[in-house]
Amino acid sequence: MIATDSTDLDVKFMRSAISLAARGLGNAFPNPAVGCLLVKDNLVVGRGWTQPGGRPHAETEALKQAGTLAEGATAYVTLEPCAHVGKTPPCSKALVDAKISRLVVAVGDPDPRVNGLGLNIMRLAGISVSEDVCRAEAWVANRGFFLTQTQDRPMFTLKLATDNDGLIPGPDAGGDDKWITSPEARKRGHLLRSNHDAVLFGIGTVLSDDPQYTCRLPGLEHTSPIRIVMDSHLRLPLDAKIIKTLDMAPVWVICGRDAPERPDLEKLGVKIIRAPQSQPDPDWVAITLCKQWLSRVLIETGPTLANAFLKADLVDEVSWFRSNKTLGAGAVAGFDKKMWEKLELERVAVVQAGSDRLELYTKGP
Repeated sequence: MIATDSTDLDVKFMRSAISLAARGLGNAFPNPAVGCLLVKDNLVVGRGWTQPGGRPHAETEALKQAGTLAEGATAYVTLEPCAHVGKTPPCSKALVDAKISRLVVAVGDPDPRVNGLGLNIMRLAGISVSEDVCRAEAWVANRGFFLTQTQDRPMFTLKLATDNDGLIPGPDAGGDDKWITSPEARKRGHLLRSNHDAVLFGIGTVLSDDPQYTCRLPGLEHTSPIRIVMDSHLRLPLDAKIIKTLDMAPVWVICGRDAPERPDLEKLGVKIIRAPQSQPDPDWVAITLCKQWLSRVLIETGPTLANAFLKADLVDEVSWFRSNKTLGAGAVAGFDKKMWEKLELERVAVVQAGSDRLELYTKGP
């Protein structure tokens, strides 16, 4: 019999599982980031999350940690356990074999290879199943995966760094004048890179600023995202920093159909993706990146590309770093405020980042 306080306990333990799942964001590619908690007599006996590269799965990790204590335990899993045989056996079967007594799931898996089959395996084995516990929270936490399954596109997070009025330095700014935000805010920007599969930016940013687009936080260097350049005419120079740091993270280039061949880039290992249009449009880019198994893409670039994705209504979350500075003459708008106002974005948090503030916006589930 379920205790009367089971609902509160279910929420408590599922939120812990969602926190575990977040550890896999940005490095579970090409799989979803899942968290699993095994609980027995209200004590956690096993915990796991999707490991780098997508395996081992969260359930496998938690069962390994729990050992024989998994028998009779309740499993809290943020996503329906898989039911298909891939490079590893199905997690649903592993949970059955471990003789857990109850399964609590936040969200069903829309992948047609699963989509209820995992839960059916559990029920047929006599295991009690509870669904939709913290569903909205788990959906938002793994939004990218669900969008790839239901809309054939990844999640896009737009990073903005402006002064308090939404302005950025103009094209003639140089040196320290290009830095709007504090060192603490820039560290948070690197953390954003670490929990996304890829970072998307325009060739104009490469030619003017020559950034690396890697994660340079101590201990997280290995989480640098795939770097994707929107470069319609394939102008990417061989001496760009993103080319010089190919050993740190891959580089992909999206170009237009009329762009010249670049065997020099391909020889270095740069992946070139050619669009059917002269100027790749955001909707085509979204579908194409989904086909490449990307689920979380950070847009970190100038206003032209940012506005293109805002106009296409492809921006799902925004991390807006607002400096306490006020830029003077020569400053330009960091994004189109009219397009912003048309989006259904809700401000969900404001965080201090050194002398600046970070405002977080998101679409509803």
